[in-house]
Amino acid sequence: MTDADPVRLYRTVRLIRRFEQRAVELVHGGQIVGGIHPYLGQEGIAAGVCAALGVDDVLAGTHRGHGHVLARGADPARMLAELCGRLTGLNAGRGGSMHAADFSIGVLGANAIVGASGAIITGAVWARRRQGHDTVGVSFFGDGAVNEGMLLEAFNLAALWRVPVLFVCENNGYATTMPVAGAVAGSIAGRAAAFGIRAVEVDGQDPEAVRDASVAAVGRMRAGGGPELIEARTYRFDAHHTFEHAVRLDYRPPDEVSRGRARDPVRIQGERLPDAERAAVDAEVEATLDAAVRFALDSPEPDPADALTYLYASGLTARAGGG
Repeated sequence: MTDADPVRLYRTVRLIRRFEQRAVELVHGGQIVGGIHPYLGQEGIAAGVCAALGVDDVLAGTHRGHGHVLARGADPARMLAELCGRLTGLNAGRGGSMHAADFSIGVLGANAIVGASGAIITGAVWARRRQGHDTVGVSFFGDGAVNEGMLLEAFNLAALWRVPVLFVCENNGYATTMPVAGAVAGSIAGRAAAFGIRAVEVDGQDPEAVRDASVAAVGRMRAGGGPELIEARTYRFDAHHTFEHAVRLDYRPPDEVSRGRARDPVRIQGERLPDAERAAVDAEVEATLDAAVRFALDSPEPDPADALTYLYASGLTARAGGG
């Protein structure tokens, strides 16, 4: 079932925005160790794509993956606890920012390996289809991944075997600090076209435009049309990583940042609602995140004695002392 409700779509982008802002505050306060890759400015993509998915569908994200996990429906409190390294987190504090997963809702994980989500989702969807499930998958990745061999191999297999994967490129214009024009020959959509994969470009700052393109793509894939690609043009409002808040890297011209921030997906979707309805959603989101912060910070930290727990899928633990 797809979700065409503009209020729910606004709630999702607003939740992701305020979650990320709260998370940045916790990074600066020392409660989230190691920093995060903020999703600020790109909320419309995760919200729009996930609104097109059914309950049995799966997705995998990127190192900038909080928005994907939240848009799919993960508990914000457990997600924030995960970032804080607490036992109540989605993955008992062991996944952290770049590896959060929630298999119960089809989130097979954020991923720190650039381009890895394509291979993960192509394999997962192929396996589920072999088992008779009507599963569609989504692979999120950035413009920096389109030259990675692993992603191109996933394109090839998905096209060859007609695996229904929606490859979603969140093109924010930069691979860390490298402008896309200096790294990508040809076009991103052209990468998919070379494998016979249908590809469209969409305004990633408009949540409803992303949703509509995703609904159409998912419908064609469920009907046997094979994989598709959406290149969502977007702009990252904040740093590549919160580390930049300290080192102040200077690689984006101020006028470019101003232009990028002018097209805010939260504002664009919010202006589609009556003022009172928007204010009610904003208040609900704030209350949810107030509770999430309390839950995360009040949750227990892991015991160092359990550091090797979950190391093996079989449940076995590593032998003390190695060897």
